[in-house]
Amino acid sequence: MPWFVKHETFTAETAALSLERRRPHLEAHRAWVARETQAGRRIRSGFLVDERRRPGGGGLLIFEAESFEEALAWVSHDPMIQAGLVAWTLQEWIPVSGDGWP
Repeated sequence: MPWFVKHETFTAETAALSLERRRPHLEAHRAWVARETQAGRRIRSGFLVDERRRPGGGGLLIFEAESFEEALAWVSHDPMIQAGLVAWTLQEWIPVSGDGWP
């Protein structure tokens, strides 16, 4: 089954919010990922940090889907996307080397 990568960054408006105002949205996103994982979808999710381990580079969601269309339909349910809090892209990822993951 193909793998897909969603890369996201906060919009300027979202980045301007305090962590306390962003937290409920982040928690909703994490809960959605957890539910989808428990339902059997293969997912890797995380955020990007700089050389000092400070967040701000966005996040990645790597997951399996049957097709680009199915991936796009599924990822559109992400609470961060539904709330309009992130700018994002979606691409199919074709692994060619590595240690066996995924």
